[in-house]
Amino acid sequence: MTTSGVKIIKKKWELFSATDYTSLMWPNFELLRIWGLFPYKIDNNSNLILASKPGFIYSSIVSSLHVVLLGIILYLIDISKVLEYDSVPGTLQGNCYLLLGWSIEIVSYLQTSRRLKFLQQLDNVATTIPSIEFKKLSKYIHFKDLFGFLFLIIQSANAYSKSLALFGSKLFSVYTIIVIFLMDTLYINCVLVIGSSFKTINNKLLILKSTIENDEPHLLRRIYHEKKNPFILMKIRDIKYQHNDVCEVINKLNQTFSLQLIATVTLTFAEITFSLYFYILQLLDMKGINLEKQIWFSYFSTGVTYHAVKLAAIILSCEIAKDQSAKTGVIVHELLIDTVDKQVKDELQLFSLQILHRDNTFTARGLSIDAPLMTSIVGGITQYLLILVQFLISSKSCGTIFDRSPAT
Repeated sequence: MTTSGVKIIKKKWELFSATDYTSLMWPNFELLRIWGLFPYKIDNNSNLILASKPGFIYSSIVSSLHVVLLGIILYLIDISKVLEYDSVPGTLQGNCYLLLGWSIEIVSYLQTSRRLKFLQQLDNVATTIPSIEFKKLSKYIHFKDLFGFLFLIIQSANAYSKSLALFGSKLFSVYTIIVIFLMDTLYINCVLVIGSSFKTINNKLLILKSTIENDEPHLLRRIYHEKKNPFILMKIRDIKYQHNDVCEVINKLNQTFSLQLIATVTLTFAEITFSLYFYILQLLDMKGINLEKQIWFSYFSTGVTYHAVKLAAIILSCEIAKDQSAKTGVIVHELLIDTVDKQVKDELQLFSLQILHRDNTFTARGLSIDAPLMTSIVGGITQYLLILVQFLISSKSCGTIFDRSPAT
């Protein structure tokens, strides 16, 4: 009970039934908190995301332990050779996986303050999204987050080994891949919220378009013009301000997640390329990689599918948001064609200029996260896979020549 006698009811969050931004992001936030990647707290009264000193301390401890364990694992792989891989490509894959996973967590830790400001800014923008839209989003986001997390947890059962060093390294690999998954999921969820914000703006513009089309014949009447026209202008300005806020959030998103996305794309490219290469070696009955050192139950099919689906989900979410952003410009230009009122037309032209000067592209240090990126990655994987196979054929040919007995 408060001093005024009013009882404060704590927010109850339910799966697949989100009503606002924090309830939509709740499963992802809680999983990030457990893994030391969410050093914040959500105020029960205001529902705002705030900095948390205990959370920051916990995050610092977890990140420090990650660095120490990474150093131990790399020592066992590259120096002491206790966990030595069976081939040079296997060693390259292992080191790439560990270092890129570590870089994602460290970048996340170093950008704690920037990420907090971004999440707060996104929360402010998301207040314009209707609750029914959050409920639709939650069915996909909550299922994706929980299914992906449980899928990776199940893989940890394959980490058991009689060798303590191997068991520890496999558990560390499971932890690393979950860290990468949670951070990538956070990015996907934020992009989907941005897409819903653009969708909300488009729906408001469509309603306004319908109003203007129905009332346009009366715009020349002086009394109507004095009463109705200011209302339309006010609505257009309000939508224009909302659009500007969403565009600012995209800019903040690109700054906050750029390094993480580059590491994710690089890791996905490397993992799929090496996995397919080792699969070819297995088909040829050649020793390429020790499957006992992998965390996947079915290394080739499960690992490749997981990385491919996750990258596709990232790109698809960006494409959905980008399509909604482009639709805004189309609707504004349709409004410009439909209206003849000078003041309304001038305001719409200003809105059109704002859209023109806003590049709502999801990027990572110049790398555009869009459909062409997927085709580029597929082409790159094919190219490097052919190079690896050519080296394999060349090494076998050289081995055959050198092993051949001299003629008598």
